[in-house]
Amino acid sequence: MSRLAGKVAIVTGGARGTGAGIVEAFVEAGATVIIADVLDDRGQVTAVATNSAYRHLDVTDEAAWIALVDHVRSVHGRLDVLVNNAAILHLQALVDTSVEDFDRVLRVNTIGPFLGIKACLPLLIDSGGGSIVNIGSVDSISGTPCTSAYTSSKFALRGLTKVVAIEHGKHNIRCNIVCPGGGSAEMVMEAFARTGAAFPAGEAARREVSVDSGAKVPPPDRPIARRGTAADFAMAAVYFASDESSFCSGTELVIDGGFHSGQFVDVPGLWMRQ
Repeated sequence: MSRLAGKVAIVTGGARGTGAGIVEAFVEAGATVIIADVLDDRGQVTAVATNSAYRHLDVTDEAAWIALVDHVRSVHGRLDVLVNNAAILHLQALVDTSVEDFDRVLRVNTIGPFLGIKACLPLLIDSGGGSIVNIGSVDSISGTPCTSAYTSSKFALRGLTKVVAIEHGKHNIRCNIVCPGGGSAEMVMEAFARTGAAFPAGEAARREVSVDSGAKVPPPDRPIARRGTAADFAMAAVYFASDESSFCSGTELVIDGGFHSGQFVDVPGLWMRQ
């Protein structure tokens, strides 16, 4: 594939999960990729496995962003794509969520992309334009209980996407947001562990459904009765990063197996989910 041939891309949070899937898909599409993450061991493994480069980056550190962009300019001379994927999740009822936890989530999930966009814009402009791909969530579209910080951060990222699209279209820079839903449980399990809550057994089983086997766990919670994969979400990022989406900016693309299509419920005697 050559959909991204000749393009240089930074992918934050690219060491694992959806981020690693995006890195793999970008490299397969012909891009030169720099993984930027704080998970150094996993990042190095992913870099070797995908024939990409790894740089340590705390997305909340503005000086670190500036240093990363300087490195990319020095080594590659250009930047075509920024993928803001790094994120954390905090699961707790709003009344039990501390200001510190709320702030921590917003710093990574919203301020991190803001700093990244701000730092990368000069090089993107000098490169003749490019694409900024923000990775949001279905929680950029609607709320979920016990995610006041996460949902707020992802709604804000969706808003930031639109402002960047408006301000920098004149520089041939597009900014779009991918909103995944129903994917890997790793971040969710970590969030449960941080709050001392047990990950629900039923949901754990639901999230372990094999995509390849086509197995279904009753009752499905969406029309496409499987979990999303990193590959599902990565291909949306490839589209927004490529010239195929040259007239798309300020757009959100929801990848959730139809979860937000409407009320996915049984209608006894007329229609059943299975």
